[in-house]
Amino acid sequence: MTLPTGEQFVLETSTSSGDLHATITSVAAGIRTLSINGIDLVPSFGEDQTPPMGAGIVLVPWPNRIRDGRWSHDGVEYQLAITEPARANAIHGLLRYTEYRPIARERDSVTLSATVYPQLGYPFLLGTAVHYELVADGLRVTHFVENLGADPAPVAIGTHPYLKIGGVPTADLTLRLDAASHIEVDDRLLPTGEVPVDGTEWDFREGRRVGELSLDDAFGELASEDGQVLHTLTAPDGRSVSIWADDEFEYVQVYTSRAFPGEDGDAAIAVEPMTAPAEAFNSGRGLRWLDPGEEWQVSWGIRFEGFTAE
Repeated sequence: MTLPTGEQFVLETSTSSGDLHATITSVAAGIRTLSINGIDLVPSFGEDQTPPMGAGIVLVPWPNRIRDGRWSHDGVEYQLAITEPARANAIHGLLRYTEYRPIARERDSVTLSATVYPQLGYPFLLGTAVHYELVADGLRVTHFVENLGADPAPVAIGTHPYLKIGGVPTADLTLRLDAASHIEVDDRLLPTGEVPVDGTEWDFREGRRVGELSLDDAFGELASEDGQVLHTLTAPDGRSVSIWADDEFEYVQVYTSRAFPGEDGDAAIAVEPMTAPAEAFNSGRGLRWLDPGEEWQVSWGIRFEGFTAE
C-alpha cells in the first residue's frame, strides 16, 4: 500500500526518562510522531493523511514566502511556481511534496536524501540530506546541502514542527521566545519592516500562555547561548518541550491554530526555525550563497525536560 507520506521510518531508543519513539516520513522528510513513554511531544497525524498545515516538513531551498514567486539576481529575473495561490506567493521551497530516499538506517536514526533539480525559477542543482537521530533528551536533526551545479546557488533552510505535551491542553502551555525583534507583515504575510519587541504584545521573553495567542508571525534577533537558540513551551507542572537550533537559524516563525486535525479544537502551535525570513531571495537577509561544490550543515532539535520513566 502506498501512503500519502510515503515510507514510514520508525525510530526507537531507551532513555533515562523512558522509551522514546518517532516516525519519520519519506515524503518531505517529515516528523509524523514523536513521543516519550507514550506521551506525544508533537501532534501526530495518521499515516493515511497528508501533513496537516505543513506539520513536520522540511523547507528547502527557502522557508516561508516569496512575493509573487519573483526574485532577481545580477540583472536576471526568475519566476517560481505560485504554490500559495490565495496570496499569490511561492511558499516553503521545492521539496515539500518530494519523496526522499533512505541512505542510512539504524534503530534510532535515519538519513534521508533528495535532490533539488533545476526548474522553473530555480535553475540550480542541489544535493540535500536530513539526518534524524533520537538522543537522550529528544530528537536531533541535521541538514546537509551541497551545491552540485556550476554556478553559486542561493539557499535557506527551514522546518515546520508543531509541539505539544500529551495530556496537557496546548492552550495551557506557556510559550517563551528569546527574540528581541518582530517582523511586521502586510495582508499577504510578507515583510514590511522589523521592530523591537520591547513594550509590545510581541515580547515573549517572559512567556505567554498559548491560549491567549493568535499568531502567524516571524521573530528575529534571537538570543544565542553556547551557539544555540532556544524556544520553549512549558506546562503548569513544570515539564517542557523546546526547539533548540544552531545560531545560524537566525529567525523563528510561530503559528497557532485551533483547527489542527485530531486536536478537538485545542490550540496547536508550530515553532519553526528558519535560517532566513520570508522574501530572503529578494532581501538577501539570512540567505546563503553556496559556491559550486560547497557544502553546508546545520542542526536543530526537539528537547524534552521534566519527564520521568514510568
